[in-house]
Amino acid sequence: MRKYLNKLFYSDKWNIGYVSQSAECFIEQKGLSEKVTWLNEVNADYSADPFAILHQSKVYIYYEELKTILGRGKINVISGFDFSTKKRVKGFEPYDIHLSYPYIFTDKETIYCIPETATAEEVALYQVNPQQMNKLTKLRLLVKGKRFVDSSIVFHEGRFWLFTSVSGMPNVFYIYHAATLEDEFVPHQKNPIATDNKNFRSAGNLFVVGNKLYRPTQNMEITYGGSVMINQITALSPDQFESEDLFEVKPKAPYDKGLHNISLLADTIVFDGKRRYFSPTVVFNKVIKKIMNSL
Repeated sequence: MRKYLNKLFYSDKWNIGYVSQSAECFIEQKGLSEKVTWLNEVNADYSADPFAILHQSKVYIYYEELKTILGRGKINVISGFDFSTKKRVKGFEPYDIHLSYPYIFTDKETIYCIPETATAEEVALYQVNPQQMNKLTKLRLLVKGKRFVDSSIVFHEGRFWLFTSVSGMPNVFYIYHAATLEDEFVPHQKNPIATDNKNFRSAGNLFVVGNKLYRPTQNMEITYGGSVMINQITALSPDQFESEDLFEVKPKAPYDKGLHNISLLADTIVFDGKRRYFSPTVVFNKVIKKIMNSL
């Protein structure tokens, strides 16, 4: 009975939090600082998948916003850890599909974004307008032909390495690589790379500490979005890949029901968190969503 009532009247609420902590401290302590600051919640069920970047001495956070009743994610950007500065990110093609996981990175002082656009069956590279951080321009396709999710890229030892997964294909992931962002991204010789349900799906930006490369992944061993694993990549070349999981990043109260994305700046770590809440309108919203999806 409790399980049935929980399904009928409880829903998920995702929010974004951050800690003042360096990547070096994060690796050394094998976890997040206990002093978490959570953003004031907004009227959305899902404010998650945060990716942070420092631009002109200001922190910008790109993230997915979703209202369950609509069932289609959008990408927003905020500045200064404040949802009141929220702007809808524009320039995505196609514009009328579910958008999530706005992976932000820089190369030669240019800001780029690789969003999740699984419905379009492509991984596309966008450039961010530095004068209007919510405006993007589509530059090119990196890979296509599958429902790619949670695509993550890093420049390491002279090459760009793109890690991605495919919707509906658990426990395997793909790597593509290129010398520059203008070159063709070619598949890794070991694709698809087999792993387990803790390490196949990306969960934030890859990062380097002490010349060692680390990759966050979603720990889906118990449930989707349960926690994040930090993996150290010990071998990476066009024909080699080896990795070992180092530690688990667990969700923080009061959003202690889930954590599935983490983004590291020089001295700040941004992440998401999930809590469960009671609402008598949950059943109504689920019925409306089902009707809308059937139209």
